[in-house]
Amino acid sequence: MRRRTSAALAASLLAAGLTPLVLTTPASAAVAKHYDDFNGDGYRDLAYGNYYTSISGTGGWKGGAVTVVYGTASGLDTAHPQVVHQDSAGIPGTGEEDDSFGESLASADLNKDGYADLVVGNPTEKVGSYDYRGTVTIVWGSRSGLSGGTSVAPKSGEADQFGDDLATGDFNGDGSPDLAVIGGQEAWLHRGSFTKSGATGTVSKIDKADAGWYSYGLEAGKVNGDGKTDLVVLGAQFSGDDVFSRVWFLKGASSGLMSGAPKTVGSDATTAAIGDFDKDGYGDIALGQPDRNTSRGAVIVWRGTASGPSGSTTFTQATSGVSGTPEDNDDFGYAVSAADVNGDGYADLAIGVPYEDVGGNEDQGGVHLFRGGSGGLSGARSSWIPQTVTGADGSDASFGFQLRLGDLNDDGKADLAVGATNGALVLRGTATGATASGAVTLPEYGGAFLD
Repeated sequence: MRRRTSAALAASLLAAGLTPLVLTTPASAAVAKHYDDFNGDGYRDLAYGNYYTSISGTGGWKGGAVTVVYGTASGLDTAHPQVVHQDSAGIPGTGEEDDSFGESLASADLNKDGYADLVVGNPTEKVGSYDYRGTVTIVWGSRSGLSGGTSVAPKSGEADQFGDDLATGDFNGDGSPDLAVIGGQEAWLHRGSFTKSGATGTVSKIDKADAGWYSYGLEAGKVNGDGKTDLVVLGAQFSGDDVFSRVWFLKGASSGLMSGAPKTVGSDATTAAIGDFDKDGYGDIALGQPDRNTSRGAVIVWRGTASGPSGSTTFTQATSGVSGTPEDNDDFGYAVSAADVNGDGYADLAIGVPYEDVGGNEDQGGVHLFRGGSGGLSGARSSWIPQTVTGADGSDASFGFQLRLGDLNDDGKADLAVGATNGALVLRGTATGATASGAVTLPEYGGAFLD
């Protein structure tokens, strides 16, 4: 997965012959129960990136694909995965070698027909003579699963690596899911609802006016307890020759989104997850910083309150109770995901350490699972999940480079999907945590999980 960082952002601007400038004022049926239930059967489905070009060369696509494994009453149906790409019937565009269809993923019932829809970013797609203009495609849910697609039209300033990141949520509380998109190194809000003909609500830039702000990542969730979805933007601010890594909280509001607290984080926050780790009714924001301290890595938890995030705690592999020792290039925090694994009502946090050396095996990787509880996350309530749970024990697996927590069998406990360079599997959530007993190997895996 391509890492989104302020350094990469600055490099892309300079490569294009642009100098970072201070920005101008911005332009001003029932929804499905689960945002990821594409066939409306009541069970959540699992979507994730596939290979940029089919490995055998005969798989029928180039430039990326998305695999969907459907949930059932007996668990994930891994025997019948669906692979969606730009050469699938009804999907706009044509797959090409330089495309990255599935680089970013989001989902919601965007047309409110009772079936969740999949949103797929392809930020490197060439459109006409415009290299790397990028596209965003809504693949529509239906009783039989995902079928057909519609392109999301970008605004003029949005059409540069359009779809670099995506997030969904009902940000204005009107009952229609909205879509946030990164394009042109900025975040944009596309208001719902959406139709298969391409109609949507208004589109506006999410910008810190006159502040030299550029955006490269998004995370949506409920932080301040008012029922509306809030948005976290990962970005950078330029001041002269200096670049500052920052995170910006925006509160959901009837007008769309309202600017809230920013946070300077020192080292780029490249991943984020939102969960109520202390069960106080407010979502806490976990920010992964894998490059911090010569890539030993860290995770900041920015605590939620009624007025937005305030105060934070930092976790590393040096935190008391956490297994292992921080070493250069471990990349603790490369991936993070939040949900309640053991069903106790507290959100838990999974943290990937994909380049951890284990037992002499270089870059074997692993996952730390921090259980929520009174007072929030604690190293004393953390456990280590090694690559050996897969039955393998070798180097260069990067186990934990992608993570996704979600209740896939409707038992009230989140299951943990873990990606590695040699495949991916799902560990069942239980009252004592994630277990390898009955683990499911995922088919056609090759990229990021749908959040």
